[in-house]
Amino acid sequence: MNINLEPSEIFKVLGVETRVKIIEILKSRGPLGANNISEALGITPAAVSQHLKILRQAGLVRNERKGYWIPYSIDENALEKCRSILNEVCSCGCRGTGRFKDQKSGKASLESLKNYEKELKNEIKIVRERIIEIKAKKK
Repeated sequence: MNINLEPSEIFKVLGVETRVKIIEILKSRGPLGANNISEALGITPAAVSQHLKILRQAGLVRNERKGYWIPYSIDENALEKCRSILNEVCSCGCRGTGRFKDQKSGKASLESLKNYEKELKNEIKIVRERIIEIKAKKK
């Protein structure tokens, strides 16, 4: 991640839905060129290139020329840094620990714990699907 950018600047970069979609596509499909991303989003390659330029300047994606093809990929460390920033401002107060602020005082409601359990189950499902995708690509 560009260490010169303040968290507010990173949020501005990620405040554009198309850029978030580009990151989601790169996370799920791996390195892609601007034309592939353009097809997936249904927007022009020129528009994708502009978004990629901003994401690259922010340090969220990187590229490496391979002949005529320039594949873009996400920077895992930069995304982890974004997650850390979000954890610092998390409204539930868990700071990424998975513990609610209400649990410390023993005030967590049954409903909030059930909702949290549902969120964790969904997250585990997503992680398992991603593991299967990665294993399939390696074969």
